[in-house]
Amino acid sequence: MESQQEPKVTIPPLIPLEYSNRVMLKTILECADDERGLFGKTVVVGGWVKSSKEVKREPVVAALKPPTAAEAFPPSPGPKELSCVEVVQSRIPFFKKIIRVFGVSSDSYPGVREKFEPVPKPPPPPPSKFFLQINDGSSISSLMVVIDSAIVPVSASHVLPTGTCILAHGVLEKSSSHGKQTIELKVEKILHIGTVEPDTYPLSRKRLPLDSLRDYPHIRPRTTTVASITRIRDTLDFAAHTFFHNHGFLHVQVPIITTIDSEGFSEKFQVTTSKKWGLGSGADADVRHETVKAEQHIEARDKSKLGPGVKPEVKEDFFGRQSYLSVSGRLHLESYACALGNVYSFGPRFRAEKTGSIKQVAEMWVVEVEMAFSQLEDSMKCAEDCFKFLCKWILDHCPQDMKFVTKRIDKTIVHRLEYMISISYERISYREAVDILRKVTDKTFETKLRWGVPLTAEHLSYLADDHYKRPVIIYDYPKAVKPYYVRLNDDGKTVAAFDMVIPKMGTVITGSQSEERLDMLSARMKEFDLSRDQYEWYQDLRKHGTVKHSGFSLGFDLMVLLMTGLTDVRDVVPFPRTHGKANN
Repeated sequence: MESQQEPKVTIPPLIPLEYSNRVMLKTILECADDERGLFGKTVVVGGWVKSSKEVKREPVVAALKPPTAAEAFPPSPGPKELSCVEVVQSRIPFFKKIIRVFGVSSDSYPGVREKFEPVPKPPPPPPSKFFLQINDGSSISSLMVVIDSAIVPVSASHVLPTGTCILAHGVLEKSSSHGKQTIELKVEKILHIGTVEPDTYPLSRKRLPLDSLRDYPHIRPRTTTVASITRIRDTLDFAAHTFFHNHGFLHVQVPIITTIDSEGFSEKFQVTTSKKWGLGSGADADVRHETVKAEQHIEARDKSKLGPGVKPEVKEDFFGRQSYLSVSGRLHLESYACALGNVYSFGPRFRAEKTGSIKQVAEMWVVEVEMAFSQLEDSMKCAEDCFKFLCKWILDHCPQDMKFVTKRIDKTIVHRLEYMISISYERISYREAVDILRKVTDKTFETKLRWGVPLTAEHLSYLADDHYKRPVIIYDYPKAVKPYYVRLNDDGKTVAAFDMVIPKMGTVITGSQSEERLDMLSARMKEFDLSRDQYEWYQDLRKHGTVKHSGFSLGFDLMVLLMTGLTDVRDVVPFPRTHGKANN
């Protein structure tokens, strides 16, 4: 009978990174369940110390043993001629005895004591072992690094507290501790130590709250939570591009600086190189020339509030006209959709709203989509498919990070994502939503509800969280609450726009079918008091080969917020900009 052999575990080779000649910790810690194949391999690893412990060893004293006969009675050497100095030195003990007889202390002759009784040097400090948990950002887990000062000298000035950067060469061995890890690195050579100032290092304290970490956006990526968020964000970024490339979309980069109002509702940041902008006589804005200055845009209908003598200077400005940071890129995407079919863009969008909302910052990243030969129904289906794809991608490609998020942040996050992937989403019109909310008797809404007003966050929350308990797509909004470019429905009161509302999150995707009829678009622009000349290029798309087209905008930062179970968008944006605060 043949003996059963244990199945062989294939261990991938530990290939160093191409541009830094070190092995990522992820390839060591997550390569396989059985790490025995890694034992004995020599690697170079680098990272930052998450925790450190020094264990001092007691000096080893050799046991005394009686001398051998040869050691006790060495053979007498042959006669040797001694010099005068050697003869005098051999008689020093005799001279000391004579001095003591006459009652004179040898301390009276310090020169003799110093010369013939040197003070012994203090013994060297006992060797220590340093146990370091280091992390390089590639994985949730950290690698135990063991440094034996008897083998690898560590200078007294090179203390290794939390935050220290270390690059080390060593051998992977079976862990000597009884913790969760089964592997550790025994250091043979230290290649680099980046010291840290423990008194001023923000992460010296354990478990610093997220709101405190916002004051250190340049340091907080070293925390386990923010590092995990960043890896999820990176994976979500890749997933978004993957979805659209798989469905034949082209990626188009739209401008950040624009001269048009993309929505007509949001406050905008104005871009200028002028030293004087909207200031009265004698006033001087001490602003560095040729820099971008962001000021809240004053709508044309509010120019009367400027007062006498106040005149914006735009002719001598860099662009020669009023320019803003873009609120939306969908209008620019339309021009490419009307030539290439399906296109998308991915980039930052800016709103100068002094809001205290935990789901809004001044600069947010947005995925924007535009599809030619497409109507509202097509856009809603694409948005739902995209959302489900992103949720599934994160669950499939971030198992370790999602496990951490479930343990530390939201225990239900994985279940909720799986649920939203497997179900169909409820679709209701704005009118149906209002009818449902009016019938609510067990809850009082702060904002009085009537047809024609925007649905507030609490209205949307009730529909998604309490009434349907699933994502809800609300469409056909009143024309007064949506941008001018949205297609007017046949009833003349509503427009072809939609919002996707997610439980415990709110609106994540907004979309619409754009107005392809020139006369209808011109009438809507007149209602918003928009300059015909300024939007001439946009109207040209309706004059030359117009086509029905639709699209949507997906709040990328809000998607990261959803995937991580957090509640404040400032914790998932690498460098958040809010009113009165823009660190780094």
